[in-house]
Amino acid sequence: MKKIFIAILFTTISLGAQAQTDTLRLDLQTALDVALSENPTIKVADMEIRRFDYVRRETMGNHLPQLSVGGQYTFNIIQQEMSKGLSLGADMSAAATGNLTLPLFAPAVYAGLKMNRMQQELAVEQARASRIDLSNSVKKAFFQILLLEKSHQVLRQSEKTIGETVANTRTMYDAGLASEYDLLTAEVQLSNLQPSIIQTENGIAIAIQMFKMFLSIPENVPVALDGVLDDYREELYARPEPVIDLTGNSEMRQLEYQQMLTRQQIRLTNAARLPSLAAYGQVIVSGQDKTIDFADMMTGGAGVINKWWWQNPATAGFQISIPILSGFKNNAHVRQLKNSVAQIELQKDYLRQAKEVEATTAVNNLMSARATMFATEKTVAQAEKAYSISRTRFDAGAGTMLEVNQAELAVTQSRLNHSQAIYDFLAAEADYNKTIGKE
Repeated sequence: MKKIFIAILFTTISLGAQAQTDTLRLDLQTALDVALSENPTIKVADMEIRRFDYVRRETMGNHLPQLSVGGQYTFNIIQQEMSKGLSLGADMSAAATGNLTLPLFAPAVYAGLKMNRMQQELAVEQARASRIDLSNSVKKAFFQILLLEKSHQVLRQSEKTIGETVANTRTMYDAGLASEYDLLTAEVQLSNLQPSIIQTENGIAIAIQMFKMFLSIPENVPVALDGVLDDYREELYARPEPVIDLTGNSEMRQLEYQQMLTRQQIRLTNAARLPSLAAYGQVIVSGQDKTIDFADMMTGGAGVINKWWWQNPATAGFQISIPILSGFKNNAHVRQLKNSVAQIELQKDYLRQAKEVEATTAVNNLMSARATMFATEKTVAQAEKAYSISRTRFDAGAGTMLEVNQAELAVTQSRLNHSQAIYDFLAAEADYNKTIGKE
């Protein structure tokens, strides 16, 4: 059903690319499904898995019967002669040969098949790593767009509020109830918002282009996200406490497979020292054009007869191959592979320490972002109340425009900080899931 849905979705995208009228709306799960289905990185990883399946079949072919046929036709221009004009051979000859070989005991083939299975398992793990990395990128890009959209919304709301303040202050200034300084201060604060709004709009456009690239969506297809950053707020509070478990970390698992693969290469090299046994059979059909001259003394007759003489010998047997000396190449190769195993073991230890630090950092970022969310929620409520008080004081003539501006700036900043804290938690969670290898 998921494949059918994605096929329908991309049909819609194709039609949308032609019409360029409808906006493609995506939620997070749909975006992940599309990315994991259409991104070229994932397709290449899946093709690599299939490639090693063909490699395994190629290796398996070395243990299956091998059949070959051949033919030869010869015309003897000058025949070999003996004394008194007696010639050997024939004017023409033809031969057809069939050879059948059946491996009975081939240690190198068995070791090669095991190595191919490990290679395919490594390719599967690498494909899983590609999916994890892509999911991490898609999630963070999705949340980044939501953060920028929320920031744009907050700035626009602040622009509207300050615009109303400017209008009220101008009215009061015209009536002689506010100073020119108050009016200029409000207008400057309104103007200062414009660069931030423009920068946020450009950031949204760039983030959407990056998001489209992850999903392999054409650039001319308009995209909009379903969801608001605040929608994740309640869900984040229900998250369980993170536990550091690196058994699913893809980088560590890939090193494990590489180490096992190197050990299997050692077995393959040692298998080349073992005898191999095969059964074989051969059938030959050969013929020669014989010219017989009957002008001899015994018969007193005369005449010439041309006739093809055919033979069909067949043989069968066993063939054993016992390696004795290979110039010590196998010994050197085995030592080289053992050295690689030791190197990978050191890399595993170092990578384990690095991933533990990475996972701990992600967990600390999670807890810090969660604490920041709690704090900024209270800050937003306090800033909004402070702004309401300052506005009431200014309207009553007991406060100044500076107080109002500072209160409005505090409201805007606290709202932005709260949205940033939600994003930081979601991004840290995505990094944490990537580190522990959670798909």
